[in-house]
Amino acid sequence: MEIDHDKTQQLAEKFDSEIRFRPLAKTATAIVSVLLVSLSIFHYYTAGFGLLREATHRGVHLAFVLSLIFLVFGFSKSHYQREPRSTLLSPGGVPLYDWIIAIVLALSVLYIPYIFEDLAFRVGNPLPMDVFMGSVLIIGLLEGTRRAMGWPLPIIALVFLAYAAFGPWFPGLLKHAGNTWPQIVNHMYLTSQGIYGVAVGVVATYVFHFVLFGVLASRIGLGQLFLDVASAIAGRYAGGPAKVSVFGSAMFGMLSGSSVANAVTVGSLTIPAMIRIGYPRHFAAGVEAASSTGGQITPPIMGAAAFLMIEFLDIPYQQIIMAGICPAFLYFFGMFMQVHFEAKREGLRGLREDEMPNLRDSFKRRWPTLLPLIALISVLASGRTPYLAAFAGITGCILVGLLNPLQRLKWRDLYDSFETGAKYALAVGAAAGTVGLVIGVVTLTGVGFKVSYIVISAAQFISGGLHSVIPEFLASAQTLTLMAALVMTGIVCVLMGCGVPTTANYLIMVAIAAPILVQLGVQPIAAHFFVFYFGILADITPPVALAAYAAAGMAGSDPLRTSVTAFRLGITKLIVPFVFVFSPSLLISVQGFTWFAFLETLIGCMIGLVLLSAAFSRYMLVSMKSWERWLCIIGALLTIIPGFTSGIVGLAICIPVFIRQLAQLKAERTDKVLPVT
Repeated sequence: MEIDHDKTQQLAEKFDSEIRFRPLAKTATAIVSVLLVSLSIFHYYTAGFGLLREATHRGVHLAFVLSLIFLVFGFSKSHYQREPRSTLLSPGGVPLYDWIIAIVLALSVLYIPYIFEDLAFRVGNPLPMDVFMGSVLIIGLLEGTRRAMGWPLPIIALVFLAYAAFGPWFPGLLKHAGNTWPQIVNHMYLTSQGIYGVAVGVVATYVFHFVLFGVLASRIGLGQLFLDVASAIAGRYAGGPAKVSVFGSAMFGMLSGSSVANAVTVGSLTIPAMIRIGYPRHFAAGVEAASSTGGQITPPIMGAAAFLMIEFLDIPYQQIIMAGICPAFLYFFGMFMQVHFEAKREGLRGLREDEMPNLRDSFKRRWPTLLPLIALISVLASGRTPYLAAFAGITGCILVGLLNPLQRLKWRDLYDSFETGAKYALAVGAAAGTVGLVIGVVTLTGVGFKVSYIVISAAQFISGGLHSVIPEFLASAQTLTLMAALVMTGIVCVLMGCGVPTTANYLIMVAIAAPILVQLGVQPIAAHFFVFYFGILADITPPVALAAYAAAGMAGSDPLRTSVTAFRLGITKLIVPFVFVFSPSLLISVQGFTWFAFLETLIGCMIGLVLLSAAFSRYMLVSMKSWERWLCIIGALLTIIPGFTSGIVGLAICIPVFIRQLAQLKAERTDKVLPVT
């Protein structure tokens, strides 16, 4: 199974609207290509030789991003279906008004670095030109985000801006004095609390670099090596291709923080193989979709979340990575057990020897591709900055790509990789700026504190109702209040994620929801991981399940049925966040960590996930009856709940299932060996 990079790029553009550009004429294509590569070179250079002044660095990044968005994304869908013709009113196939908007937006973004020396004197008392340029940027940012990823995030930002302006019209606790438009522009444009805030800063200094590293690492063959290793480990066993999908996506996730990119790259190989050995099409697509979303929770990169957490939590990168290891392991373990039981129930084979890669040959050709990843992790572990680590990794990829005699890249391949890396940065760059508007409103109006009070009050009300029927020894009032708040927060995260990218969803929920959980006694790192995990669930949650729809397109299966299957397979992502909130030791790098609590929680989770996987797959040692499945579900939930007593009770409930399964297995084996008379 060999990755075809041209094919996977075409699939990514087909299923991922964030990199699906409108057709351009030859001249415009060349200009866009040069701008994309220039953006990548800018970030590569500054990562290794020093960042510019904060406002300048963020300004240059955002100027590139917004200008390119108006060149490559059309105003409406009809622009993607036209033949690109270069005319006086449409130079290079791009409408003249988009060229003008791109230039004006670049000027409005770079205006802040230009006036930086006087900025301190203008904050709070903006000049008319400041208000004009800020207004242009806010409107252009909202429109650029709409073009790159649709309406949901711009609508959310508009609602927040309306709240900032029309505060006196809102009821109860949400009421505030309101702000004039110049005051809003002042906060969003002239301070570091809005557009030029932490969201754009993290994308411009961390996220971009690691996306580029992932593209280059995959192009030089590291992704292929990971898939070969996954095939060698799991391919020969029952349902082999599905297990390769789980292992391969876990390893490939270290390179790619995009669920859709992960799905089309790994899925282009594993989905046909799963269908070929007998998995239903919707199940094959669901396996790949659920596995691919795991890439965003897999250390050491974890999409962009790890670097965002550095900024918000002000803790070392190593601590965040340590916290992410066990939840990611449990996610893929739960998936692995489900595909295993499914394969045993259906009697599916593994890969034959002629279908397996030659691991020795693969390592002989591709072992140098490990060096950039080793360099990146080594620099990170040494405590140096993440962008310097990315610089080391990217440099390593370039050297390996050009010098590896067995799999040498051409200069054109490197050029294409730099171009592709920048493509993936456009939508997330616009989203980061728009999220800056949301965060700006939160800091301007103090709405976060008001929402916290409302949610906590609602949780306490729900807790009071539940406490009247649930005994104190099973759950205290405080526990029930926290559980109610977690459920409400999780629902909002999933709903937000249905139209908002993971990074943007995480940023918004960190500003609004995470403080609520911290107020209820949750450790900050656990609160951040909670909202992050639930935000990712949206990629496999109907009705907007981008990773599932991409996998369904490759498998030729029904998208809705695929997304339902993917959600079931990825159910661990819904369960584990509750576990590490109530037992933070699972995150390792937390206050009060003990090995006993860690092992008790980890082992309980693993046993519970095995039971739950068997129940969902309707198979353990033999096919399960309905009553067995229900007992396993109840037992699994009790076993997963942190605590020795609940775990023992959960296992005890499942004893009749174990007895019946063993007896049935023995009977079936006896029937097979009895001679036919």
